[in-house]
Amino acid sequence: MGKISKISSVILILLLFAGFILIYSQGWFDPLSEYRVEGEQYSGGETTVFNESVNAFGEAAPNLTGNKDLFFVSGNAFFKRNWVSSPASTADLDGLGPLFNARSCSSCHLLDGRGKPPQDIDEQPVDLLFRLSLPSESGNGTRPSKNYGGQFNHMSVLGVEPEGDVRVRYEEVPGEYPDGSSYSLRKPVYEFDSLAYGDLPDDIMISPRIAQHLVGLGLLEAIPKERLEELADPEDADGDGISGRINYVYDYVNEKMSVGRFGWKANEPSVRQQTAVAFREDIGITSHLFPVELCAENQQDCHESPSGGDPELSQDILDRVALYTETIAVPARRNWDSKEVLRGKKAFMESGCSSCHVPKQQTGTHPEHPEFSNQTIYPYTDLLLHDMGPGLADGRPDWKATGTEWRTPPLWGIGLIETVSGHTFFLHDGRARNLEEAILWHGGEAEEAKMAFKKLPKAERENLIKFLQSL
Repeated sequence: MGKISKISSVILILLLFAGFILIYSQGWFDPLSEYRVEGEQYSGGETTVFNESVNAFGEAAPNLTGNKDLFFVSGNAFFKRNWVSSPASTADLDGLGPLFNARSCSSCHLLDGRGKPPQDIDEQPVDLLFRLSLPSESGNGTRPSKNYGGQFNHMSVLGVEPEGDVRVRYEEVPGEYPDGSSYSLRKPVYEFDSLAYGDLPDDIMISPRIAQHLVGLGLLEAIPKERLEELADPEDADGDGISGRINYVYDYVNEKMSVGRFGWKANEPSVRQQTAVAFREDIGITSHLFPVELCAENQQDCHESPSGGDPELSQDILDRVALYTETIAVPARRNWDSKEVLRGKKAFMESGCSSCHVPKQQTGTHPEHPEFSNQTIYPYTDLLLHDMGPGLADGRPDWKATGTEWRTPPLWGIGLIETVSGHTFFLHDGRARNLEEAILWHGGEAEEAKMAFKKLPKAERENLIKFLQSL
């Protein structure tokens, strides 16, 4: 009996061990199983590409139909092309300026990536621009400066005075984690000199904006308005401290007020309008949507400068560049199911980061690109405005956005910025030198999430960064 009993015990132990292996393999007792979402590696759904190279942001969505691939290639060519001043023999590609910040779209969005601030105090910004506003005389809204308009331009064509120079310097702001380890953030200080049209008014509002990477814009366009309304909680009705708001802006394409989705303050409703705005404000190229040059009221030399056409940008070129920027593919995630990344995702979710950086969205019907319709995507954004506190405030309203509000930027592709753009500068003005600093600058509605991050053990903070680098 004793021998039989021993055999039975061995069999029981083997059965229990086999059962444990089965349970573990199925993830039933795996504390990370809920964060291992099969399919999440396809950040852009069927538009996802597997590219980790320097050209990771430069591929067309693989599911494009018809002749859109050809339009994508030609749109890319115009996106990279340098514009020239008027008059010129290349009639379709002249009209640069009179005032401008860049000569081409790719000057700021090199390889469709993210811009960076100047690295030397004497270096003039290219990827970083400055929006200008004065308080409205009626006390409601803003107005452009009579001497400098709505955007500071440090370059100009022959015969027109450039508006001046910008110097960017930084002040270090020390801080400490609860565990005693220290960090330092850098706060930008902007100085404008060599001003051609007089001093900037004392009450001028200056908003720095750096060029963002361009993946997945057509997919964001296809997220239904109803979904954004569902995510919005302007009065914080649920009491969680997060009160995302929709920015309602004027849609010049459809001639009505619409939901803002693009730009640092969600101040543009569509990729097409964003493209046309960038052509006029950054390069000085007019279009049928924005046919008037952005010369400030008192800039007589700008008003008298020759034009490259009326408008300068043909409808065909605008169509191609808009299609190009709409249809850039989203790169797939890397190491998405590694234990360190999953632990980082767990920390990201439990810290409250996902309250604004909402992981998953479902697109509706895209009016021009059915390839982007009904896609399950993982952009990590709600596209809403959130108060980010005084540390990141620019003090400049933009439609419904206040001077402390910013749109939640999508996080997809953020882990490839260093590969594509060659740097790790983040936030709306590039002040953060890495992802850790970007988190530590969060305030306002994100204050609790930031504090939760700071309280994490160092290893878990590092895992959270690894999770972000996998996106």
